Amino acid sequence: MTNLFAPSSQEEVARILDVLTFGELEIEGRLVDASNLALLGQLELGDVRTRVIYKPVRGERPLWDFPDGTLADREAAAFVLSAVGGWNLVPPTVLRDGPHGPGSVQLWVDAVEDATATLVNVVKPAELVPGWLPVLEAQLADGTAVVVAHADLPELASVAVFDVVINNADRKGSHLVLDEFGSLWGFDHGVSLHAEPKLRTVLWGWAGKALPEAELARLYALSGWLSTPGSPVSVTLERLLTAAEIDALSQRIAGLLATGRFPGPNSRGPAVPWPPL
Repeated sequence: MTNLFAPSSQEEVARILDVLTFGELEIEGRLVDASNLALLGQLELGDVRTRVIYKPVRGERPLWDFPDGTLADREAAAFVLSAVGGWNLVPPTVLRDGPHGPGSVQLWVDAVEDATATLVNVVKPAELVPGWLPVLEAQLADGTAVVVAHADLPELASVAVFDVVINNADRKGSHLVLDEFGSLWGFDHGVSLHAEPKLRTVLWGWAGKALPEAELARLYALSGWLSTPGSPVSVTLERLLTAAEIDALSQRIAGLLATGRFPGPNSRGPAVPWPPL
């Protein structure tokens, strides 16, 4: 059987989405570290078999600031925006029925062990090296001074822009991985795309700096899709998000284009998720 991995072309993505949508889902086990019910499974369709993460809606833990039963929709919407905007950060994700009811099904990406520490880490101040950007100074329980920092990499800066667009409320370092080919992937986007400002991220190192031209081009293109009534993007998002959430999404993109700069933290709540990894 063919085992799907990280997609590298639009044709491959379309094939993977077919498998995710129509394949027979077999549950292997549960990811015990996840805050909501996350099940590891295998999908099989024809001669294709691949591993996936299945998050049923009925397993979503109620949150005070997000409507109940909407996290799977937000996972799917984050994939749509990642793909259409050209970030290609979120693994292919669909909404479908499964053994435990409707939920999101996302392609599993085999991550390189310990690769997250090359992207985001908590280090002592003396261990902060050139090429890394400090985000937050803190103290451990024993009083040791530490710094939350991330690598100054273009692909991480791209993630920071994407997180502003989707209003990501929980960008921990552990939500970013590298595959064996060096491609960067992000996951756990259920708490995103709220109509109110919720951005919490470990990627604040570029705050106030000019946005790269490639990011501005992505934002202009995505803004055009969202402003076109009846476009495939608009129609798809209308099935996943409320009108207020889509309007707020458009406003965030417009704000980035107006300033041309990475935003800084606001004062409405914690700007960095804790723990940061």
